[in-house]
Amino acid sequence: MKIEVVRPGELGPAELERWRALQRAHDTRPNPFLSPEYSVAVGEVRANARVAVIDGGEAFFPFERHAAGVGKPIGAGLSDLQGMVHAPGLEVPPRELLKACDLAVWEFDHLDPAQFPRHHKALHPSPIIDMSDGYESYAKELAERSNKIYKSTLKKERRLGREVGEVRFLFDSPDSDALRTLLRWKSAQYQRTGRSDRFAQPWIVRLVERLHQINTDVFVGTLGLLYAGDRLVAGNFGVRTEDVLVGWFPTYDPEYARYSPGLIHRLRLCRASSEAGVTLMDLGRGEKGYKDSLKNGELMVAEGRIARPSLSAAAHWLTYEPRRRIGNLVLGTPVLYKTADRAAKWLGARRTDTRP
Repeated sequence: MKIEVVRPGELGPAELERWRALQRAHDTRPNPFLSPEYSVAVGEVRANARVAVIDGGEAFFPFERHAAGVGKPIGAGLSDLQGMVHAPGLEVPPRELLKACDLAVWEFDHLDPAQFPRHHKALHPSPIIDMSDGYESYAKELAERSNKIYKSTLKKERRLGREVGEVRFLFDSPDSDALRTLLRWKSAQYQRTGRSDRFAQPWIVRLVERLHQINTDVFVGTLGLLYAGDRLVAGNFGVRTEDVLVGWFPTYDPEYARYSPGLIHRLRLCRASSEAGVTLMDLGRGEKGYKDSLKNGELMVAEGRIARPSLSAAAHWLTYEPRRRIGNLVLGTPVLYKTADRAAKWLGARRTDTRP
C-alpha cells in the first residue's frame, strides 16, 4: 500500500475533487468535518496539519502530528466527526498507516464508528435533528414531543418582536463584524461557565474567520444571525455541506436571555437550513438541555486510540487512559456532572468578578 503524507495545501485540484467524490460515495449526507475544504482551512492555520494520501487517492486521512509522535484528528478539539475518507470496501492496516504518518499513536474522540472498530474504547451518542421530511414535519413532531418548550419558544419570539423589535433571521450572513461579536459573546460564555475559552487560542479564531470566507456549492462557512429590530440578539457559526449542517458555536446576548433567543435562533436556523436543502443538523456530542429538547435522533461516534509498540505510545497511554476514564465517569454520572458543572460555574464567576 503506497502512502504519501503531504500538507493539506499541497493537494492538487484533481486530488481535492477525488476526495469530494469519495466522501459522497461513502456517505449520502457528507459531513463538513470530513470535507477537504475543512482540512485545507485547518492547514492554513496549523503548521502540524497533514494528510495521508493512500494509493494515489483511494483514501485520504487528515491528521495532526504533535510532539513525541502523538497524532490527533485534524482541528483537534473542534471536529465533531473524525476519520478517513476512502473508497468503499478499502481496508487500510492501522499500524501501517501510523508508520507512514510517522506516528506512534493516534487518538480520537469523534471517530466514524465504522472505522478501526478494534481500537474503540467507547461509543458515545451525538444528537441530531433529522429533517429528511422537511422543517414542517420536524416542527410538528417537536410540538408533539416537547410541546411546552415549542410553544414557549414561539411565545417568547412574539414577545421579543413586540418589546424589542421585529424578529428577523439571516441564514448566510457575510458580516465579519457580527461574527466577531458572536466570538466575543461565546468567549464570555466560556469564561462565565468555567469552561476553557476556545477563542483565547488565536489559531481557532483565524480558522473560523477563514471558514467564514468559504461559500461554494459543496461547502459553506455559515453565519446565522437573529435580530430584533436592529439589535443582534443571537447567532451561530457553523459549517455545512449540501445536506448536513453542524451548529458549531451557538451563542446569544445575555441581556436578552429572558426571551430564550438561543432557542428562537435554533428553530429559525432549522427552517432556513431545511429550505436550503439541509436534511440533517448535527448538534455535536455532549449532554446539554437544549440538545435533548430539540433532537429527534442520534448518531454514534467512537473514542479510542491506535498505537504502534513504542515507548512514546506507552507514555501516552499512562496519561491518556486515566484522563479518558475520569472524564467519561464524570460525564456519565449525573451527580458528579452536576457537581463539576456547579464548581466550574463558581470558578468562572470568580474569574469574571476579579478580571479588570
